[in-house]
This record gives sequence, C-alpha cells and structure tokens, in this order.
Amino acid sequence: MSWSTGDIPDLTGKRAVVTGVTGGLGYATTLELARHGAELVVTARDEQRAGDAVTRLRDEVPGATIDVVALDLASLTSAKRAADEVAAGYDRVDILINNAGIMAAPRSTTEDGYELHIGTNHLGHFAWTATLWPLLKSSAARIVSVSSLMHARATGIDLRALTPEGSPGRYWRWRAYSESKLANLSFALELDRRIKAAGLDAVSVAAHPGYALTNLQKTGLSIGGGVNALAGSAFQQVSRIVSQSAEMGAWPLLLAATDPSLTGGEYIGPGSLAQTRGRPRRVGMTRWAKDEELADNLWAATEQAADLRFDV
Repeated sequence: MSWSTGDIPDLTGKRAVVTGVTGGLGYATTLELARHGAELVVTARDEQRAGDAVTRLRDEVPGATIDVVALDLASLTSAKRAADEVAAGYDRVDILINNAGIMAAPRSTTEDGYELHIGTNHLGHFAWTATLWPLLKSSAARIVSVSSLMHARATGIDLRALTPEGSPGRYWRWRAYSESKLANLSFALELDRRIKAAGLDAVSVAAHPGYALTNLQKTGLSIGGGVNALAGSAFQQVSRIVSQSAEMGAWPLLLAATDPSLTGGEYIGPGSLAQTRGRPRRVGMTRWAKDEELADNLWAATEQAADLRFDV
C-alpha cells in the first residue's frame, strides 16, 4: 500500500471531531482534515493553547470551519459535559478521532482517583465516546482509537487500576502507559464487534503513529519537574534524531479516518522498520489485543468506573 494524504477523499460537508489538538499528532491530523474540506470540532484542556492552535490552522487553511470544546480527559465530569455539549450543538459527527493522551507520567491519579494513564487515555475517552454514542450511531460515524506500538509491551491489563483502591503492585510508568494503550486497542476491537453484532453502520478502527516526534515525549516525563523534567527534555532530544515527524505519524490516523475500504476492526500503523515509520498500512497486534474475554471484562470494568452504561 503506497497511501499518502493525496488519497484522502473530499471531505466537504463532513464533520470531524478530534481530541487533543494543541500539537503533535492532533494538530497534524486536524490540519489535513481541514485541507480536505472537513468541518472541525477540536478539543483541548488549555483554552489559550487551543486558541493558538486554531489560529495557526486558520492561517494555513483560510476559511476553515473550526470550533473548540473544552475537554479534560482526566475528569469524568469534563468528559461527559464535553460530549453533551457536542451532542447538543451538532446534528451529526462523521469522524471521531480519539487522539489525546498522556505518556510515561510519574504515579498520579485523575480527578476521580484512577491511575492517570488508564484514567486519561482509556477511561476518559470511553466516557466521552459512550456519551456521544447516540449521535455517533445516528451519524454512522467512523470512530478511530489511537493506540501505540507500546501496547505490545503489555501482557494483559490490570483491571484493578479501574477501581477506587487501584492496583496494589509496584508502579512502573511504562507499564501503566502500555496497558492504557492496549486498552485503547482492545476497546476499538470490542466496539467493532458490538457494532457488527447490532447490525449498525458505524465503523470502529484503530491506528498508531509508530515512533513519531510529539509533545508526549516531553510532557509526561516532565510532570513533577526536577529530574523528571530533565529526563523529558533528554528523551525528546533523542527522539528528534530517531523518530519520524508528527506529520508522518498522523498518516495512519488519517487513513483510518478516511479510507472507505475499512469496514471495522482494522489496525493501521506505519509499514516500515517494525512499524516505527513509513507509509501506513494494516498492521498486526498482540494476542492480548485480540483477547475477547479480556475486552469484555475491560468494557464491564470501565462502565463501572465511569458510572455509565455504554449500550451499543
């Protein structure tokens, strides 16, 4: 497959919602969608940074239609409120890209008391998507969940992280991140299974950017300052040398969001150097990602943690 952004169809009249737009993959993805005519609704935690990103987008694509919704995925209240705002303000959503996230942060918890990675990357997006579901279903939307190469480092998901007590084991930031990205992929596949079982026209796919240079390399490690901040800066400098650009990292997300041949359940990533870089294509995943029992248990545990039912 020799896909490029030139293969993105005309998106005039389509509405795309993208979480996490202030930099990196989210910005690059949103820019290409705007260039191809999509009307955009973007989310961010920081109002000032969101405004700056939208200004840059409009400078590059004059006349682009871009609305901003405040969303903090580390807060279930915020996730549900933001979804309610989108559902009340728009008649349809054609594309939803769940991109925002945190990586390799020190031990911390969300506003609701859950481990930060699983709580932000998975639980927040689950609550946001579940609350949006009536609109997504009626729109026959394409839902893209952004996972990571690091999902392959996880040998399961400790579902105790989705309880108020949390996991009693020793905290390791990379394991927490890997399990959260496995959860993103597991969710995408389980959502696809449930959509197909219900005979619906919505589509759930997953994508990952390979090893792409984004703000994640610095932001997560820098939480807490001091040595962590130095480690984050050093990691990002190394990443500048060995990674591909955020623009190239966005290509799998864009293919997943716009290729009409995808019918659900696919996983899209870079096609070269062990999925670290290159043009996007369908890629493999671990047996844990395909584990339907794990996915079903994850879904149930997440519903309980989010205090909502996601009835597809």
